[in-house]
Amino acid sequence: MTRLVLTVLAAVTLAGCGQGEAGEREDAAATPGPPPPTEAAKMALLAALPAPYNQADLENGRRVFARCRSCHTITEGGPNMTGPNLYGVFGRQAGSQTEYNYSTAVKEAGFAWDGERLDHWLENPRTFLRGTKMSFPGIPDATDRRDVIAYLKVETGHMPAAR
Repeated sequence: MTRLVLTVLAAVTLAGCGQGEAGEREDAAATPGPPPPTEAAKMALLAALPAPYNQADLENGRRVFARCRSCHTITEGGPNMTGPNLYGVFGRQAGSQTEYNYSTAVKEAGFAWDGERLDHWLENPRTFLRGTKMSFPGIPDATDRRDVIAYLKVETGHMPAAR
């Protein structure tokens, strides 16, 4: 597993140096910030995630996340909207992003976000954490929740721990 994590890191590093797949990111000079990881790097990161997320369908996760895009961004340095930017959310203390005005319930939640907590949150935010101001009704399908969590892990800078 350590070799897989190192492979992911190498792929992301090479992608950042412009040494990724041929023909990708020709517009990188016009785009500020580092280029996004290549598809190969994303698939390697997906494979390095713990079960059940390593079996997720990233394309379905992207489609499911479309329900969230009206309130959340996921890019590094992206703006907060009705909801906070989710880049770097995994491992972050709930309610701790200083640029966002969270409900008291989230500020006082007392936990860091991980896949399991996010799964329960996405199932029904209002029953998971009573008093949240998030009005989203939830994602009832467990497979959709698994896929969107894996998608977020891959797209928001999450690096799986070496096993």
